[in-house]
Amino acid sequence: MVEDSPIQTTPGEQGALFPDSLLPDELVGYRGAAACQIAGITYRQLDYWARTGLVGPSIRSAHGSGSQRLYSFKDLLVLKVVKRLLDTGVSLQNIRVAVEHLRKRGVRDLARITLFSDGTTVYECTSPEEVVDLLQGGQGVFGIAVSGAMREISGTIHEFPAERADGMEIQEDHVDELSRRRAQRTG
Repeated sequence: MVEDSPIQTTPGEQGALFPDSLLPDELVGYRGAAACQIAGITYRQLDYWARTGLVGPSIRSAHGSGSQRLYSFKDLLVLKVVKRLLDTGVSLQNIRVAVEHLRKRGVRDLARITLFSDGTTVYECTSPEEVVDLLQGGQGVFGIAVSGAMREISGTIHEFPAERADGMEIQEDHVDELSRRRAQRTG
């Protein structure tokens, strides 16, 4: 597994939109049923992708009957991207190549990527110059902002039960951003 390293961002860069407080603890995971609902996929897809190595649980894999897989936030993000690529007609073979590339990135790095595809090839874009280069070829492409999927997952992930792989209790932070800002202003 690739470690997340701090990224250097300049004001206005997408990376600044995802402070560490939005990213769950690396030992916090979600079971298969919750992962399916969060990513918008069927359990059959989840199971097939795990068995074939497309996207497996990075926190805890299943070991025999009755054991539960635990999917990390990054796993959920990659599942969501795979689902979106499939929905737009990209082949599973090409998705596998894209997923291999995504696995090498940390979660913070993923927030700065937009994936583009012409339905055949998947492209990565991390700057406006790359978008221009891709579109000059005349081929129509669509984009999937990984940061958008990340925000979507961050917004719904709290509705599902999570557990820590080490058995420790998860500390819940029930203060939303608006409440936090109000407290800072008055304090």
